[in-house]
Amino acid sequence: MDAITHKGAAQAQAAQAADAGPDIARRLSERLRALRAERGWSLQRAAEACGVSKAMLGQIERGESSPTVALLWRIAGGFGCALSDLLPPHAGAAAEVRDPRRVRSRPASDAMLMAPLFAFDPALGFEVFELTLLPGYERVSEPHVAGVVEHVVVQRGSLEVLSGGAWVRLGEGDGLRLAGDREHGYRNPGGAPVVFLDLIHYPRGRAAVRG
Repeated sequence: MDAITHKGAAQAQAAQAADAGPDIARRLSERLRALRAERGWSLQRAAEACGVSKAMLGQIERGESSPTVALLWRIAGGFGCALSDLLPPHAGAAAEVRDPRRVRSRPASDAMLMAPLFAFDPALGFEVFELTLLPGYERVSEPHVAGVVEHVVVQRGSLEVLSGGAWVRLGEGDGLRLAGDREHGYRNPGGAPVVFLDLIHYPRGRAAVRG
């Protein structure tokens, strides 16, 4: 597939993913209320745990604001849950074939498409995402909770990853393991989308971990 066709396909995917926005916002709203109820937290207590303002968390909980991916990570860390815990569930059998086209969406305001291929499993300690970065996308992430490790494998395009204070260029088929509990980032400097897999491994007892 050439760059022009690839870019057009990605734009179509982004538009389709944007159509799912209301469902994703509703899922996030419901999930945040459920997490607060489970812990008996007030909105103020939850905002303090997540490191965000009470007003911002309230807007997200009411479905009035679309968070960035970075903010989703901060919220997940504050509640001591995995990132996939905040996204629409796609549960299935252990041997189920996962089609990213069925679960790909744009859950945040960033120019990133996410397909949660395998949600977090406490017995295994990890979750797997397919991520698509549109041309020009760049994000530097704050450190996640202590012990988080990410494993990145590029499927299509060329990706640059910030790890250990330096940007590392990865081509198709290249993989990189990085410390997710340190500052890191991803960027697509090219003119075509880049697609990669991100396996995120959490430390044991993540339910008790605070971000």
